[in-house]
Formats: sequence, C-alpha cells, structure tokens
Amino acid sequence: MTAGDRRIIRDLARRIAELAADPIQEERRRLWYAQNRLEPSRPLVFCSPEGSWVELLPDGDLRCEDEDARGIERSLRMRIYAAEHFADDQVCDAEFKVSHAVQVTGWGIGPQYTHSGVERGAYVWDAPVKSMADIDRIKTPTATHDPQATAAGLAYYQELLGDILNVRLHSLYWWALGLIDEWTMLRGITQTYMDMTDDPALLHAGMRRLQEGRLSFLRSLESQGVLCLNNGNEYIGSGGFGFSEQLPAGDFHGTVRLRDMWGFCEAQTMSEVSPAMHEEFVLQHQLPILEQFGLNCYGCCEPLHLKLDMLLARVPRLRRVSISPWADKRVSAEKLRDRVIFSWKPNPATLAAVSFDPEWVRADIRETVQIAGEHGCVLDIILKDTHTCNHQPARFDRWCEIAGEEAERGAR
Repeated sequence: MTAGDRRIIRDLARRIAELAADPIQEERRRLWYAQNRLEPSRPLVFCSPEGSWVELLPDGDLRCEDEDARGIERSLRMRIYAAEHFADDQVCDAEFKVSHAVQVTGWGIGPQYTHSGVERGAYVWDAPVKSMADIDRIKTPTATHDPQATAAGLAYYQELLGDILNVRLHSLYWWALGLIDEWTMLRGITQTYMDMTDDPALLHAGMRRLQEGRLSFLRSLESQGVLCLNNGNEYIGSGGFGFSEQLPAGDFHGTVRLRDMWGFCEAQTMSEVSPAMHEEFVLQHQLPILEQFGLNCYGCCEPLHLKLDMLLARVPRLRRVSISPWADKRVSAEKLRDRVIFSWKPNPATLAAVSFDPEWVRADIRETVQIAGEHGCVLDIILKDTHTCNHQPARFDRWCEIAGEEAERGAR
C-alpha cells in the first residue's frame, strides 16, 4: 500500500470514529436491543442501497491507487455515506472487521451460465442435475482454516487502523441456509416445480444431500473455532441487526457455537407453491439446520402471508419474518401480532422509477405502520433490493426522512 493510500484510508477511519462517538449511536443500539426482545418503542428503519451503491459511490469517487486499498476505501466510504446521509436507525460503530483466512469449497458441480453481456443484466443457466444419478456427484462443502494467515491478516490491519478503530476478527461464511435456492440452481426452477408431482423422490433426495452437506460444513466451522457472534451490529436475515442479550447461550465460554448465533433460511424460488408443498419439500429439510441456532429469521422476497401459521408452528425460536412487497400486509399483521418481528420490505421500485413520488411513499409507509399498530406488531421498515435509484442518490435521503417521520408518528 502506498503512503498516499494509507493516508486516505486512515483519514476515512478517523471520520468513522467521529461518527461512532455521537451519542445517537448508543440510542440506536438500545432501540435494536428492545426490538429484538419484542419490546419496541417505535418502528425501526434501515436503508440498504445494495445495487445502487455503484450510483451513490461510483468508481470515480475513489482516490486510492492500489486495487486492494480501493476496496478498503470503498467499504469505509459506504459507512460514512450512510451515516451522513440516511436518517435511519443503523448504527455506525468504531469497528473494523477482519475475516479469518478460511478456504471454502462448493458442491463440486454447478450450473453453466450464459450472460446477456449487459452490465448487471440477465442470464440463463444449464442446471447440472439431470437425474437421480447426478446427486451422487454433489460433494460436501469444506472449510479449511489457516491460523497463520489469519494472524498475519489481523496484525496487518491492526497496524494500519488499530490506533483509530477497534480491529477484530469477524467472518461471514453464508448469507442464508435455505437450501432450496441452491437446489434450483443445480436442478432448474421449472424442473423443480415439475418434480414436486412428477419425481418427488429426486427432489427429496437432492434436498437431503444439500442438508447433510450444509450441516457438515457448519459443524466443521464450529469445530475449528472460526464462527463469530452475530448478536451485535451485524446484519442478520434479510434485514435488521442482531443486537440481542439472548445470545450467546447461557453456557457460552468464549468459543462460538451455532446455538450462540442467529440463523436464517428463506425460499424465494418457492413463492408460488402451497403451504403444504412448501412444508413437504422445503421446510422439513430446513428444520434440522434451523434447530442448530439460538434465534432464527425466515424469508426474504417471497410472499409468506399464506405460510405464517406453518412457520410460527414449526420454526424453532423464530424471531423475525420477512414481509415482502408482494405479501398481504394485513393478513401478515393479523398472524404475527407481537409474536415475532414483522420485518417489512417496501417496494424498491419507488426508488428506481422515472420519477420519485414522495407522497406515494409516505402513504404506503403510513398504511403499513397503521396496520402494524392495530395488531400490536413489532415492525421493522427495511428498504433493500434497490438495484438502481435512477442515478438520483438524494431519493434515498428523502425516503429515509419520510420513513423516520412516519415511524415517529406511529409511535405517538
């Protein structure tokens, strides 16, 4: 890293430390802890630009020269941008997280992609599982830790930033553990739907193989001592933060186990199947994974309002359910009440449209807050899947202002 790149990165880290020292950050922590105890004071708001970051922070805004330094710079600038622009409830802390040096393998087979050639464009794929015989080709994923490389990486970042930020080890090895979306990449979405009636044995066999492989992978991480707590300022599930006094488990003695963590499953490719088929072909294979975790989240973009009775009855220690833009908000509120967090995802198309309509945004949020309040729900308002803002970054700022105003209004 050049001296100039080092100076840029350290200056950005100092700005993060300044933002993190603001007393509002501690108040936001308090709100998330209460939310995750199901004792909210108001709906909480989180704005995640996701795919729109390329419009909010284009490459031309980066000043570092070295490619690795530019990656660090981008991550720091994203944190600063969110803290300075978004009037939401995400916490800006004074931490810099470094990953363990863990090499992870996949399933041994995978789809062949044909891309459109358009930036962030569509693609099709050829799924490799054609018959029952192909299931034997699926390998168990492995994780191999290199302690020396981990120590060297941690020492490097401690020397670079340790006098400014709290540099600590914290690794992520998965986002969701739902299996079915991985299976549909191996088998194909249309073919998976057909298998539910034409070849259910193949679908069950495939899901069992993925379940066994994923459980083995998780236990390997656990046995190697490279799991990390996600009960603080960590993004969990498909929206929200992990702040919780219920984790780790009461018998925790320093080495993180799965039962000390939040877990998460979803089934986005199964949005159109019935609750009975969801339970038979998906949930029953997810439950042995969800059983490993101390608290659980479920769902992402799939509408779950017709499946909430099933999830509430079957998912162990369920604490957060995603209510997508395509879910019935009123039915969801009637089912969830104050039993788990109603993690609502507003339609991100409002940010992507040719014109931005703040009054429509306000009416949609106000309606949701009102419905949730009528049924005593614990409400998150999570803006995500925002793959473009039509090159108008200020739309995010305005959305956050509106959501914050409506959340406060709903608390009165």
